[in-house]
Amino acid sequence: MRPHWPQRLSGQVLMVQLAITTGVVVLAISLFTAPLARELDEEAMHRALAIAQTTAADPSIAQGLLTTRPTPDGPVQRETERIRRATGALYVVTMDMRGVRWSHTTTAEIGRHVSTDPSDPLAGREIKQIDSGTLGRSARAKVPLYDGSGDVVGAVSVGIAYDSVRHRLIGAIPALLLCAAAALAVGAGVAFAVSRRLRRRTHGIAFSDISALLDEREAMLHGIREGVIAFDPRGRIRLVNDEAARLLGLDIDMTDYDLDAVMPAGRTADVLAGRVEGADLLTVSGGRVLVVNRMPTADGGAVVTLRDRTELELLGRELDSTQGLLEALRAQGHEHANRLHTVLGLLELRRYEQAADYVTHAVGDHRSSAEEIAERVHDPLVSALLVGKAVVAAERAVELRVRARTRLPDRLVAPRDLVTVLGNLIDNALDAAAEKHSADSFVEVELWAEDATVLLQVCDTGPGVPPEAREAVFTEGYSTKAPARTDVRPQPARTRGPLPHGRGIGLSLVRRLAERYGGTARVTARPGGGAVFTVILPEMIIPGVPGDLPGAGTGEPSGTGLTTVGGAR
Repeated sequence: MRPHWPQRLSGQVLMVQLAITTGVVVLAISLFTAPLARELDEEAMHRALAIAQTTAADPSIAQGLLTTRPTPDGPVQRETERIRRATGALYVVTMDMRGVRWSHTTTAEIGRHVSTDPSDPLAGREIKQIDSGTLGRSARAKVPLYDGSGDVVGAVSVGIAYDSVRHRLIGAIPALLLCAAAALAVGAGVAFAVSRRLRRRTHGIAFSDISALLDEREAMLHGIREGVIAFDPRGRIRLVNDEAARLLGLDIDMTDYDLDAVMPAGRTADVLAGRVEGADLLTVSGGRVLVVNRMPTADGGAVVTLRDRTELELLGRELDSTQGLLEALRAQGHEHANRLHTVLGLLELRRYEQAADYVTHAVGDHRSSAEEIAERVHDPLVSALLVGKAVVAAERAVELRVRARTRLPDRLVAPRDLVTVLGNLIDNALDAAAEKHSADSFVEVELWAEDATVLLQVCDTGPGVPPEAREAVFTEGYSTKAPARTDVRPQPARTRGPLPHGRGIGLSLVRRLAERYGGTARVTARPGGGAVFTVILPEMIIPGVPGDLPGAGTGEPSGTGLTTVGGAR
């Protein structure tokens, strides 16, 4: 069977770690034995030098060298052999100035010339080296031999068997191998533990699949139509896909940035950072209604998903408006039926003139109100909104008034945005006025243009907005309306988290749209009770011929009265 490279990432990491551990152990042994061998050699040469110096310091040897002849039984041979046996040296050789041996381990060598060059010690220099001689390879030292007057009369050469040094090195190797085996076992165990942990963390994935998975992950995250933001345990951005960057106005390269450094303070940042808990949280960012969900990850971070609910919210509001119009048409149907019954009764009573007057008066009031709005508000969307809201107000027993100062040309930059702002304000005002259940409940609307700026005011006779809540009402997620329930338990005025449709979003959209055009939205108290919402929208009028409307651009009303568009029926 041929060995093959493992496919799993954990197996490959294990093999690499074992190879690295083995290589490190072998390298450590090599790095340890090399200096150990040099140290043993140096120790042997120092020992040989010490023996040679001790021998040369013996005055009897120098005296015997000067007074006797080189013989196997001479005093020089006897003394050096005693020193050799006492020190365990391989040999101790004494020579004269001619390089002739006076002592040697092999007595047959006495009287013969030495096999190596003796010039250095005979010149008064001490040497130590690893060399080969008649007795084989040895660690040797040579020192000069002095007489009583300090003159060099010969030299002493001492050798330590090199095999003994090698044996010492070889004797240390088993201990080294034992330590190396222990280190290798520990390294293999650690590598195996790391490999198992890595296998659990990577779910047995193959190394070759990592690149493909990363490519698929990038394609999926940047291709889906849902925003995704990932955060690390420190709350820094780890990933932003294309849709999240579009929805939040971020850059996809904003990795390792703190969220509060790239997002303005507000509910959106709180929801993304997890400071607001819940599922399907609603928030508004850049005029878009977003549904946010945050899921923690195992490492302490989190993944946040964003869904754009703007179109759905607009469709829901249009549906609400349509339902309101249907209810208004139903009420008008009932009212027209009552009028027809009245007309029929007058005809049956042969009161023809009174019947004609009744019909003329009923038709004329509605037509004159709609025509007067159309004369003051030239934009068809805005005027149609006012007429439609008037019918809704009549159904809810609230009088909708349009002040005579109202003047609006048909040169709007974004009439749909103005309809959104005005529609939200009128809806909130009708809710507030109807909540009071008073016979004189009404809502007043005022629209006028000053140069390129559109100003609008909507006031109601409702309970008003407390001073401490006049900024909070414009934040997303804040609502003073309790959610509809079937029980009678009291509900908090302020709701956070998932909100019913239309709750906590309308006024936030109003302020966002106003700020988009560089304007403002604020609420104040109405004298006599109620609230006054004022919105300023600069650059909302397309430049055209000045004075295309009576009173346009002057800020002065053309009349001082009110136009009652709808009232209680």
